[in-house]
Amino acid sequence: RHFGSSSPRGDKAAGSGTVLLESGFPEKTLESLNKMGHQIQVGGSGHGGYQAILWDAKNKVYFGASESRKDGQAAGY
Repeated sequence: RHFGSSSPRGDKAAGSGTVLLESGFPEKTLESLNKMGHQIQVGGSGHGGYQAILWDAKNKVYFGASESRKDGQAAGY
């Protein structure tokens, strides 16, 4: 079980056709992905962190986020 953050995440493995997921996803989610034809593999530690900035043109505001389980910051000007 994954205890490191508010939500688990996953990535598509390059070339294998397998979706690699961190532990912590509900079993129902895994079953749904499998029914859609996805090959699922749970576990591993090959996931990286992220920093992201989004410009909301309608409201003229920037939103920033950084991976909560790693050091980092989302900065813009």
